[in-house]
Amino acid sequence: MRRSREMALSFPPFTKAVTWLLGINTAVFFVMFAFLGGEQKYWVDHILGLVPTAVLHGAIWQIVTYSFIHQEFWHWFGNMIGIWMFGAAFESAWGIRRFLELFFTGAIGAALTTIIFSYAHILGSSPVTATIGASGGVFAILMAFGIVFGDNEIILIPFPFLIKAKYFVLVLIVLTVIFAVSGNGNTAYLAHLGGLLFGYLYVKFAPSRGLQFGVAEHYFGIRNSYYRWKRRRAARKFEVYMAKHDRKVTFDEYGNYVPPEEGEKKNGGSKSGWVN
Repeated sequence: MRRSREMALSFPPFTKAVTWLLGINTAVFFVMFAFLGGEQKYWVDHILGLVPTAVLHGAIWQIVTYSFIHQEFWHWFGNMIGIWMFGAAFESAWGIRRFLELFFTGAIGAALTTIIFSYAHILGSSPVTATIGASGGVFAILMAFGIVFGDNEIILIPFPFLIKAKYFVLVLIVLTVIFAVSGNGNTAYLAHLGGLLFGYLYVKFAPSRGLQFGVAEHYFGIRNSYYRWKRRRAARKFEVYMAKHDRKVTFDEYGNYVPPEEGEKKNGGSKSGWVN
């Protein structure tokens, strides 16, 4: 348990992917803050933010770009702290690719959750309302942290006490549900809940080597099965063709040619024809 306490009380490093996410979000925030007026920010929200009706009419990029848009300082600052404090642990343990997969699984999953439920007007949501912020990805990281590093103790600044990560995430889920049901403020709690859900699904069901490896493995498995089927089919057709010419050839269940017994005896039982 000493190791867990050490992780909790020390500041995490600025790992590579975490630095990328912090840099992109920070650059976008300060550009909007310094150079864009109210009307321009509104158009950015509706072009790069998540608007369900726009996504269904072809603005697919919004399910990703919305997670890099922040209008208010504390909204931006809170998400950046979450990415840094909890994301660095995952990147250190899982590597860049899997950490980014987790973040974008949460962000995209939160976007899909928001789109689906906005048309049912659940929790006051609307398909014409723009959603912005990295909270979906951050909440996925928080959920995953609570599962993978559940017994690690973390300190809740500015509160001077330690709490296990799994209990922290449980409190976070309860508070998110309470605020969502109460309709408090203009926070996109559907995105928070979607991030939590997809963070859980990623940890529990994603391949241990990541989604990219799992998809590639599945693709090559299907491709190899197709090629094996073609080889077996060609072998059966060749057997029929040779049978019509009164010659017998044999293939095994994988479509590999099986030499006749006499050929095996002449070569000392070797299929290659050479004996050393």
